[in-house]
Amino acid sequence: MTTDSTSTSTSAAGGISTFKGQERALRADRLGTGGLLLSVLAATAPLMVVAGVMPTTFAVMGIVGQPLLFVVLGVVLALFSVGYAEMSRHVHNAGAFYAYISRGLGGTAGAGAALVALVAYNALQIGIYGIFGFEVSGLLATYAEVEVAWWIPALVAALAVGLLGWLKIDVNARVLGVLLVIEVLLVVIFDVAVLADPGKEGLSLHAFNPDTLTGAGVGTALCFCIAAFLGFEQAPVYAEETSRPHVLVPRVMFLAVGGVAVFFALSSWALTVATGPAAIVGTAQEQSAGLLFSLTESRLGGTFTDVLHVLFVTGMFAALLSFHNVVARYAFAMGREGLLPAAFGRTSGTSGAPGTGSLLQTVVAVVVVIGFAVADDKPVGDPTAPVLHLFTWFGNIGALGVIVLMAAASLSVVVFFARRGAAGAQAWRLVTSALAGLALLVIAGYTVKDFEVLVGAGPDSSLSWVLPGIIGLALAAGLVLGLVLRARAPEKHARIGLGNEAFQLEKAASS
Repeated sequence: MTTDSTSTSTSAAGGISTFKGQERALRADRLGTGGLLLSVLAATAPLMVVAGVMPTTFAVMGIVGQPLLFVVLGVVLALFSVGYAEMSRHVHNAGAFYAYISRGLGGTAGAGAALVALVAYNALQIGIYGIFGFEVSGLLATYAEVEVAWWIPALVAALAVGLLGWLKIDVNARVLGVLLVIEVLLVVIFDVAVLADPGKEGLSLHAFNPDTLTGAGVGTALCFCIAAFLGFEQAPVYAEETSRPHVLVPRVMFLAVGGVAVFFALSSWALTVATGPAAIVGTAQEQSAGLLFSLTESRLGGTFTDVLHVLFVTGMFAALLSFHNVVARYAFAMGREGLLPAAFGRTSGTSGAPGTGSLLQTVVAVVVVIGFAVADDKPVGDPTAPVLHLFTWFGNIGALGVIVLMAAASLSVVVFFARRGAAGAQAWRLVTSALAGLALLVIAGYTVKDFEVLVGAGPDSSLSWVLPGIIGLALAAGLVLGLVLRARAPEKHARIGLGNEAFQLEKAASS
C-alpha cells in the first residue's frame, strides 16, 4: 500500500487515517479528558470575563441581574449541548461546526458554515491581541516605568502563539492548564473574601431576582454574557486527537458548560455583593475594567491585586493560544476537504499539528495588528485603537458568527437524526436542540439589532452594518463556494464534512 498524498493509507501506529494519506491526519490519542477540558476552558478566559466583560455589562446595560443571565444562558447552552454532544458521537471531524452542519443541511450549507467559522474564530482570537497589548503596555509603564506602544507586546505575543501552535497539542494543553488553574483560584479567593466581607447590603440575593431582568438592555446584555461562554463549543474540534471521542467530547462539553455557568454566576454575584446591588451599576460605570482590581485591593491587598493583573495578562495569552489552535484545525479540515488549498490539509511531520493552518492564523493576526497600529494616531496609553476598536469590534464580530453557527448546528441536529429515521429514538434531544436553536436565533437577532451599542458606535454609524456584514459576507462567500464545487467538482462537494470517513468510503468502494 502506498502512502503518497493521494492514496489511501492506514497508520501502523493506530493514528487516524484520511483519504489523502497519513500526512493529512491529526495525531490521535493525544488528549484525555483533562487536556481537552483545559484546552476548551482556556478560551473562556475566566479572569478576562470577570474583570472585563462583567463590569462592562453592568455599566453599559445597567442590568443588576447579570448573575441570573448567566444561569439562563447556562440552561440554553446546556440544551444546545444535548444535541450537539450526540452529534459528536456520530461525527469526528476537526471541522466541528461546519462538519455537523454539512451532515444535516448538506455540503453547500457546510461550506457557508466553514467560512463563517474561519472568520469568526479568527476575529475572536485577533481581537484579544488589542486588550492584551494594552494591558501589557500598562503594566510595563506602572512597574518598569517603560513606555511601550500596545502593538509591540501584541506582535510579540502573536509570534509566541504561532510558535506554540506549531508544537504538540499536549504541550499547549499543559501551558493552558497551568495558567487557567491559577486564574480560577484567584477569582475563587476573591469570591470567598467578598462573602466573608460583603458590602453594606450584606449577602443579598437581589441579583437573582427575575425583576432585575426588565428594561431595554436585557437583550443586549445577553449578547455580552453569551460571549463569555465562547470556547465550550470547541471540544469537537479536537475529536480526532482523542482516543475515545464519542465519550470524551460530550463529557467535556457538559463539564465546560456547567462549570462556566456556575463560576460566572457566582463571580458576578460576588461583584454585586461587594458593592451592594443598588450600587453595582454606578460603581461599574465609574471604575469600568478597574472594578475587580479596586475590590480586591481593599479586601486582599496590593500584592494580591498585582498578581491578579499579571494573571489577567496570562489568561488572555491562554485564550489567544486556545483560539489559535481552533482556527488552525478548522483550516486543516477545510484544506483536507477542498474548501481551502490542499496545503492546509497537511500536518507537521514532527508534531502532527496542523502547521500550515497555524501559520495562516499567525500571518492574518500580525497583518491586522499592524494595520490597527498604523491607524492609531493616539498617544501611548490611549485605549481607543487596541481596546475600543480592535478588541471590541473583532470580539463582537466573532461572537455573532459563533451564535449563528450554534443556531444552524441546532437545526442540523434535528434534520440529521430525522433523515436517519431516528427522530423517535432521539425525540427529547431533537426538542432540546429546537428550543436552543430558537433561543440562539433570538440572541443573534438582538446582537445584529443592537450592534452599535455593542461596539460603542452611534445609531447612524456605518459600523452598525459593516461589522456584522462581515459575517454575512463570509456566509455568502461560503455558499457560493459550495455551489461552485457542487457544479464543477461534485466529488469534492460530496466530501464536505466527511473528514476521515471519506477515506473509509473510498476504501470500501475500491475493495
